[in-house]
Amino acid sequence: MKKKNNSLKLQKSKAHGYRFTMGRILQLVVALVFLVFVGRFLYIGISKTVQGQNLSTRTKQLYMRNQVLKANRGTIYDRNGLVIAEDSHLYTIYAILDKSSINYKNKPEYVVNKQKTAKQLAKVLPISEKKILQYLSPKSKAFQVQFGSAGSGLTKDQKEKIEAMKLPGIKFIETPSRLYPNGVFASHVVGLAQPEYNKKTNSQTIVGTMGLEAWFNKTLTGTDGYKISSFYASENQTPNSTQTFKAAKNGNNLYLTLDSQLQSLLEEKLSEVQKAYDPVSMTAVVEDMKTGKVMAASQRPTFNPQTKKGLTKSYRDILVQDTYEPGSVFKILTLAAAINSGNYHPNQYYNSGSVNVGGSTIHDWLTSGWGSIPLSQAFPRSSNVGFVHIEQAMGAKTWRKYLNRFRIGKKTDVTLPGEQAGLISFKGVTDQAVTSFGQGVNVNVMQMMQAFSSLGNNGQMVKPQFVDKITDANGKTIKSYQVKKVGKPVYSKATRKLLIKNMKRVLNKQIGTGYAYKMSGISLGVKTGTAQIAKPNGGGYLTGDSNYIFSVVGVTPTKNPRYCVYLTLKQPRKMTVSAEKILASIFKPVMRRVVIMSKSESLASSSSVVKTPSLTQMSYAKAKKKATAAGLNVLKISSGYKIVKQGVKKGQKVSSGSTILLLGDGTAKCPNMNGWSLEELNQFANLTGVKLTIKGSGTVNKQSLKVGTKIKTGQKISINLKE
Repeated sequence: MKKKNNSLKLQKSKAHGYRFTMGRILQLVVALVFLVFVGRFLYIGISKTVQGQNLSTRTKQLYMRNQVLKANRGTIYDRNGLVIAEDSHLYTIYAILDKSSINYKNKPEYVVNKQKTAKQLAKVLPISEKKILQYLSPKSKAFQVQFGSAGSGLTKDQKEKIEAMKLPGIKFIETPSRLYPNGVFASHVVGLAQPEYNKKTNSQTIVGTMGLEAWFNKTLTGTDGYKISSFYASENQTPNSTQTFKAAKNGNNLYLTLDSQLQSLLEEKLSEVQKAYDPVSMTAVVEDMKTGKVMAASQRPTFNPQTKKGLTKSYRDILVQDTYEPGSVFKILTLAAAINSGNYHPNQYYNSGSVNVGGSTIHDWLTSGWGSIPLSQAFPRSSNVGFVHIEQAMGAKTWRKYLNRFRIGKKTDVTLPGEQAGLISFKGVTDQAVTSFGQGVNVNVMQMMQAFSSLGNNGQMVKPQFVDKITDANGKTIKSYQVKKVGKPVYSKATRKLLIKNMKRVLNKQIGTGYAYKMSGISLGVKTGTAQIAKPNGGGYLTGDSNYIFSVVGVTPTKNPRYCVYLTLKQPRKMTVSAEKILASIFKPVMRRVVIMSKSESLASSSSVVKTPSLTQMSYAKAKKKATAAGLNVLKISSGYKIVKQGVKKGQKVSSGSTILLLGDGTAKCPNMNGWSLEELNQFANLTGVKLTIKGSGTVNKQSLKVGTKIKTGQKISINLKE
């Protein structure tokens, strides 16, 4: 028994020893772990670094907000300061559906009540409550959804109305856009700027893709700024925190040489001809030859840069990107070369009708000719045979020298993208002969304008230009464009006088081809042209009465030429009247407007342009009185006492007598838009948030929404225009 007790005591002693040993080991392990943690904390506290990352920097980054301050693209104005293109912003709405989206206050950032959300959004979006509910209830799980075309392109006014509803989970994406308030207005000259995704900034930026918008893209594009600030988790900015700030630098502005009133008239007349005679293409340019400044320019086909309508069918800028054989208007250059080189013999007779050159027969447009006539009649009658004789008298070497002086076959480097240089076919005697009347030579419109400018400067050509000056965002002029002479004078003052004398004879009813352009009381010189069109696959020219490029160039006044109008008309498919009558329907009203403008001391007197005053936050009566004093008309399109919004921004320049639309603080109702211009329609759309579908040209003669109907933001209204 005693032995058994001793054995038990021994076992207890051993167990106690084990427990003691294990306890010591555990104490050592805990002590070591504690020391490791203490050491680690001391290391972190001193070095403030974990895995090579500075904790202070990391903490700052966690609570820092880097905000990009977007720069505005520069505005494009006409010569009088009227807006042609300016920055705008559109928005796309989307809804978050994922219920894990919770903010720091533990409040939902997702759509909580789909029925309520759909009902509220239907008040602003041009889409039914039922359709919105379908978008909010996708068949498969989605983090967020958009609302198709109805939810994109929203105005700031629409966005603000939806934000005021305070609907959980409803968010917006801002998209920069470009506003072209005049619709079809020198579209290929002004060009187009559209939003493009920028990988570096992970955002969309407006980029010029056509015309002056593309050529001056760097000039117009601003530089984004940034703001870096410290915030609490609650998204409130921390007090006394340091900020890093760099202001955005807005793009520079362009002031063009174009005159809005003249340009609008030109567009109107081109549209009339396009509708009535359906030509394949047309071009029109009005230029101050003394300076090279283009006062108006357009083409058909064209497009509306605001709606993009017609863009897919008219992406080419015909003024510089297409070349053509100019025909008889080119005889101005030939006659200038012959006179200046001493090889023009006006009293020498020749047999008109036809002539054989190098085995080829060249005909006059009147194939029977006019019998034996003096060379002095070759220009007014537009005799090809006569000009072959003139070219032969000069000789190929002299004629080629003058072609080089006129810089035919060389780019003008006018500020429009994609210019084509053209070419001259000058190998054999036949090629050399036909260039005398504008065949066998390919030019672009601006090359011809550059050559015609010599008529206004005693033989000195000047470069055509579209930009008058560049200003910074504050309006300070940073670059003014000067007259740019091109080469040396091609011919003398005496030659110019004889050229103009011959251009006046073109208007003579008995021997001239341009009697259709004669204008009573206006000093005018013209030259007509009818150029054959080469077959697409070669092998000669197209046949048929309308398969020509018809043209006319006119200058005024004849004593000291300053203004030039040049028109081309290619293949009118509904040629119910003569080409001269078609072109005269454009030429005469445009030239008449130019003459009226030229009689003023300035082409655009300051009295014709006014700055829009601030008309908001006052009664309609006061706003009307203030606008009237500034030389403007107003039209209120809603009920309410106080004016909350105006269709044209404060300080923006508009033509005297323009109508400014006003929005009151009451209900907006559809007005009678009969007779409204495109500018007034744009104001209406911007103020109300409606979406207009516009057809035709001119002024409003029909609207789909009944007068007096309550207007809903996003509502679609069809508008018909008529000349």
